[in-house]
Amino acid sequence: MAKHLSQEILEEILQEMSKVIIGRKQELKLLLTALLTEGHVLLEDLPGTGKTTMVKAFAKGLDCQFSRIQCTPDLLPSDVLGGSIFNQKTSEFYFRKGPVFTNVLLVDEINRTLPRTQSSLLECMEERQVSIDGQTYQLESPFIVLATQNPVEMEGTFPLPEAQLDRFLMKLTLGYPSQEEEELMLEQVGDETPFGDIKSLLHPLQIQHLQQQSQEVVVHAGIRKYITELAHATRNHSLVSIGVSPRATKALYKTVKTWALMQGRTFVVPDDVKEMVRPVWSHRLLLKKEAQLNGTNSEDVLANILAAQEIPNEEVVRI
Repeated sequence: MAKHLSQEILEEILQEMSKVIIGRKQELKLLLTALLTEGHVLLEDLPGTGKTTMVKAFAKGLDCQFSRIQCTPDLLPSDVLGGSIFNQKTSEFYFRKGPVFTNVLLVDEINRTLPRTQSSLLECMEERQVSIDGQTYQLESPFIVLATQNPVEMEGTFPLPEAQLDRFLMKLTLGYPSQEEEELMLEQVGDETPFGDIKSLLHPLQIQHLQQQSQEVVVHAGIRKYITELAHATRNHSLVSIGVSPRATKALYKTVKTWALMQGRTFVVPDDVKEMVRPVWSHRLLLKKEAQLNGTNSEDVLANILAAQEIPNEEVVRI
């Protein structure tokens, strides 16, 4: 059943999205993994590399509500969350919901808006609720924030604080397509993006069912020990100033269960952990200055930690 609900639907959705997105299958799989793990994704890359197009194609493949926020320096928290509006006819205030009340929320160029507006998303992302004027409003289920941003060294940007970065389950970098992929993009897509050709295949109840299935995936004690050993290794690495938090450890634990389900398994193997460490942890490490000076990035550090850590025996973790 797990194979039918995860792998077959995954392939169907990827096939639909390929009408617009050429290549990027791994990134699309990671977006689906984040959705089923009830996490959020930050896409960082140069302008024009397809971040927004990928998110729109992903949302189109889901039979869910979709909203978009275009971030600018004058964007206010009320533009994101909503606010109380006075009705002159009834002489009463009523709550006008903001775009955050949706299933899939695209926050485009999140680092172009001010920190106070960025922080307005914290409660939404962590607790799936909005608190305004002493009232708490629950968000829809499923709910995922897909935020895009340009590299912080570009002009007119406000770097996300560490607390906000830690709320994102994954951070992905697309990079440029290969020449063959870019040529195929011009041939198949042309100068107009045919989002209308994508069929919406996965509705909210199916997503909730798959989310529940991912929670039931078995994780052997050896895998749990492996994850915590990797976490402690980041905190004791010579080039790391601040290692991953317990929230990050829990995030990886949940993600590897979903990734195993996506592969048609009901148990986690060490390769699931090795595959998910970089997208889940790379944005959570704070490196020392000497690492930045010699050109070492967080993915290099994680690769070094993975290579040094003893891997659990495959036969031990199989249930």
